[in-house]
Amino acid sequence: MNLKNFVLEAYDEMRNKVTWPKYSFLQNSAVLVLVASLIFALFIGGVDLGFENIMTWFYDLF
Repeated sequence: MNLKNFVLEAYDEMRNKVTWPKYSFLQNSAVLVLVASLIFALFIGGVDLGFENIMTWFYDLF
């Protein structure tokens, strides 16, 4: 009985009490996350490439 009440109350809350964002807001948020992820990945890749070149140069000295 408790599980049934939980499911019914959860369904009611999701349908009637939750404020869902507009589709355009979700699209803008998704684009923002994709652009930020791309910038972050390029930055981390550049740092990694820089360290790789520095370490290769350093090991070639010996």
